[in-house]
Amino acid sequence: MEPLCVKIEILLQLPESPNFKVRLSLDIKQGGGAKSQFYLIDIGSCWKNNGARCDGDVLTDVTRYSEMIVNPETPAWCSPSNIGNCPPYHITPNNTKILRNDTAHFPYGAYHYYCAPGNAQHLEKPYSTCDPYSNPQAQELLQLLPHPIWGDYGYPTVQGDGWIGKGRTWELDVGGLSSRLYFYQDPGSPPARRIWTSIDVGTEIFVSDQDQVAEWTLSDFDVILT
Repeated sequence: MEPLCVKIEILLQLPESPNFKVRLSLDIKQGGGAKSQFYLIDIGSCWKNNGARCDGDVLTDVTRYSEMIVNPETPAWCSPSNIGNCPPYHITPNNTKILRNDTAHFPYGAYHYYCAPGNAQHLEKPYSTCDPYSNPQAQELLQLLPHPIWGDYGYPTVQGDGWIGKGRTWELDVGGLSSRLYFYQDPGSPPARRIWTSIDVGTEIFVSDQDQVAEWTLSDFDVILT
């Protein structure tokens, strides 16, 4: 099912990590049930595994997404016993790299799910590759959950933050956070410029055995270049 999102498409300048923030007011009235992945923020871009910009070649282009899910019923599939659902490492605000097999320090609860692009040639085992059918080209997905590790960026820090009955205004350092998130690149390739072509708010409701309703109010949305 396609996500039910508000898409912000009219920007005079596309935001680039790390130099932008997003301010928004969100009040969720109905969340869409247990299988609703409600995104406080969902950013998307496209670059090749060698760091080059996408050019329309569906064999080598990769669509990349990062999403913060605020539905407290969404669990962390990333765990010490399922590191294939985690990114290979986490980078802290002070640029410390924590490997996913460091069970004493890796923030497993901060990640719902990570999947790698299916056309990547140098993946670290174990790994999970993304659904190959949602886009004409490969995709990479990094889904986040509220966790104290995101507090420095203004993101929710505990399950239930921003959920039903807890509407509020957020100022999210999306650029700062997205500059430190793991996205796959071929070894030795120059870092891709992370220029984001979509910024969404809303939900993606997966198959359910009953009808579901999601309702929310979004206002005061602004992308702030820093």
